[in-house]
Order: sequence, then C-alpha cells, then structure tokens
Amino acid sequence: MGAEFLKSIKLLCEEKGLSEEYILEALEQGLIKAYKKSSGGSENVKVEFDMKKGKIKLYAQKEVVEVENFINDSYQITIDDALKIKKTYKIGDTVNIEITPNDFGRVAAQTAKQVILERVRTAEKNNTFNEFYDKKGELISGIVQKSDDVSIIVDLGKLEGIILPTELLPGESYNVNDKVKAYIVDIKRNNKNIPQAMLSRTNAGFVRRLFEVEIPEIYEGLIEIKAVSRDAGSRTKIAVYSKDENIDPVGSCVGMKGMRIESILKELNGEKIDIVEWSEDIAQFIAASLSPAQVIAVDVNYEDKSSTVVVPDDQLSLAIGKEGQNVRLAAKLVNWKIDIKTETQIREQILE
Repeated sequence: MGAEFLKSIKLLCEEKGLSEEYILEALEQGLIKAYKKSSGGSENVKVEFDMKKGKIKLYAQKEVVEVENFINDSYQITIDDALKIKKTYKIGDTVNIEITPNDFGRVAAQTAKQVILERVRTAEKNNTFNEFYDKKGELISGIVQKSDDVSIIVDLGKLEGIILPTELLPGESYNVNDKVKAYIVDIKRNNKNIPQAMLSRTNAGFVRRLFEVEIPEIYEGLIEIKAVSRDAGSRTKIAVYSKDENIDPVGSCVGMKGMRIESILKELNGEKIDIVEWSEDIAQFIAASLSPAQVIAVDVNYEDKSSTVVVPDDQLSLAIGKEGQNVRLAAKLVNWKIDIKTETQIREQILE
C-alpha cells in the first residue's frame, strides 16, 4: 500500500476510462473488509485517501457519550476520553481514531486489489452494454466463434453476438471463422451479467440497413425508405421516396443493369426484392405495392383502411402471389387491407 499503489489506481482509471471516485469507493470497501478480517475488529471504520502524498489511513469512528451511557468500546468513547484527544468535543460528536496497522499486510492489499479488479470488470461490462445499447437497429459484422444447432456465437470485438437458428435465412449455415453480417435486434445480459448482442438476418430492419449502406442517395438522405415488409429468404417489398423530382428513387436503388442492388441480393442469398415508389396518394401506393402485377383501378375506403384492387384476369395469380405472399406483403407495406378482383369479377358484380 502507499504511493505506488495509489499511483497504479490512477493509471488504471485513465486506462479503463473510469472515475477515481468509482474505484476508490470499491477500494474503501475492500480495505475495510480486509482490515476487519485480519484484525477481527468490529469498529465503524473510515478510510481516508491522500492521493497527493500517496497515503491511506484507517480510522475507527466512535460516538462521544456520557460515562454512564458507555456500552461498547468499538462504537463509543466517553466524553472524558474524547476531551483528552480534543478539548472541543461534545456529546454526540464523532471521533476519528487512527487504527492504520504499521504493516497493512499482503492479505489486505490482495483483498483490495481483488475488489478493485471486480469493480473494473463490472464497469467494463456496463460501458460495453451502454456503448452497444445505442447501436440497436444497426448493422454489424463479426467472425463466427462457434456454430451448432442451438446458436451461432459471433465475435464482435468488445462483446459476443448470438444468432438463433430462427434468425438465419433458410438454408444458411456458418462455420467457425466465417465472416457474418447481421442486424442488432437487442442488447441483453446473460446470467453472468455479460452483455450480448441478439442478432438477426431475417428482420426487416436488416434489409433496410443494407439499402442505407449500399445506396449512396439513401445514406445521404436524398432518398427515404418509407416502409419495408419481408418474408425472409423469399421476398421483400421496400417503398422508397424522394422529394427531389429529378431523382428516380426506384431507379437509383436498382442502378444501371441492377449493379447497385446486386450486392444486396448477394447478401440475402438471392431473396427477391420489389422496390416500389411511395406516394401520398394511397390508391397509387397500393397499386405500386402489388408489383410486379399490373393494376387497372383501386377503390379505397378511408374509414376502415381497406381497398379493392382491380387487375386484368391474367394478372390475378401474379397479384396474389404464391400462397398469397404478394398481396400479403403489399398489405403489410401500405398498412391497408387489400382485396383483389379481376375485370371479369367486377363486370359480373355490375351486371348483377
């Protein structure tokens, strides 16, 4: 203990980005615990740090009481004895009596160091948790550390990420040392209080972030992503919009001969992507959302946010999609109910 130890505390704080107050609080608790363990004392102990002189002092805190009320030497001191120390003491005051051992001992020092290291580890975990908690909803890349049927453990640098099988695209598999890109769904702590990132490659936010990274106009704010709906591994619909009339939001995302979207499709293992232009005109937006099907007319009901869409007879299966996927994703994209009718069905209703 002493100057060197306190100096190492200061360096430790600077290295780990911790406040001295935070560490000294832990050190005080450790020193008190170490002292009581080695001495068997039961006093109210106070620790005083002199960082400039590099000194640590221990004091027993005792309450000044009348002689007739004196019960316990560990917690009390009579007024007569207190006045021998300082003439200004009065009943109810607290007297600090130095009890620093001549040699505080290696056991005490080791105990204190263990407490400090534990506090440092806790602080590092909290700092990591706070740092990555703000990154929820972002893309992150890491290296696979472990891969089995239960989960994939990913090394993200300061913390580990977990991808559950349900958060992988259909047919995907990763081996140790493979690089993987994923979406941060949440930051949690495991049963050892260690922060972990819950990752996903199936979340709709994953596609949104890929577009933001790969399409410069989206990254720069010239094009805005208005909505995303997704059947992971099969099909995604994404609605884009630009205030600038000179910018074609759909064309800018696709790029010349599909060059811009190519890297996104590769990351998604060939998942189909329908890019549609968002519009304030809900009828127009609904028609676009059913791409690649052609739409003849859209009738909307604003009260219950429902719509009836008319398509050519030969476009019905395309508009609905396999197992209703296309219309389901379109309805989710616009957040409206969509009922699809063919021209023939509408004519029959009119005749009836």
